[in-house]
Amino acid sequence: MRSGKKSSLYATVTQLICTVCLYSAGILVMATALWPAVLFVNFSWVRTVNYLLILRFWLLAFSLVLAFFIYGFCLILLLGLLRIAFRLNLKEGEHRIASFGLYRWLFINGLYMIASITFMDFVLLSPFSIFFFRLMGAKLGKNVQINSKKCFDLSLIEIGDNAVIGGYATVMCHSFERGRLILRKVKIGKNVVLGLNSVVMAGAEIGDGAFITAGAILGKNKKVAPGSVYVGVPAESTAERRNRLNNPEG
Repeated sequence: MRSGKKSSLYATVTQLICTVCLYSAGILVMATALWPAVLFVNFSWVRTVNYLLILRFWLLAFSLVLAFFIYGFCLILLLGLLRIAFRLNLKEGEHRIASFGLYRWLFINGLYMIASITFMDFVLLSPFSIFFFRLMGAKLGKNVQINSKKCFDLSLIEIGDNAVIGGYATVMCHSFERGRLILRKVKIGKNVVLGLNSVVMAGAEIGDGAFITAGAILGKNKKVAPGSVYVGVPAESTAERRNRLNNPEG
């Protein structure tokens, strides 16, 4: 009993320390990205001291909005530079709960979440989001369109040319099983379409030209043949579904 309590206390204390470290890193990153924006607002306010008050406040409002975008683009660059400088790439494997590997995974995804929560909505379906995903380690082909910020474990994601990730689609390269974090690559081929609110889980491989329909959930390690259409929960090919419906006893 005492050994169990000590182990539980150790896990709790470790989790608390890692959480504080993650918050501290997040504060430093956000403050650094915000610094140029604050300087710009201060410059605008000082330079307009002799303007009419109503115009000065309008320019202040304008500078505040522009400062938000300065913050966002600085954040994208800063997070990408941190990822490259400290080699914060994920690798396939398994990690025990409360292990260094798990906390490293939390830290890497925590950095991404800063941008996801505060700025990503403004750059989806633009070259800026593709630039950011590449900076964070995702391997993306030409003319990829991503309309979702719910892509996690970016350095384990591979997406081929002309693929489309629909609105609110989720791509995740991790799962938790029996007290372990499991990381597996997700490979999405060329000309693939992930529909609205679809989910692709760790280890999935989607062949060229396949279509995962809206709301479908593609399970772990699922292999999708090129050109096929997958529907439902759990997702299955339309050919599999047709055979199952035609042969209910088979």
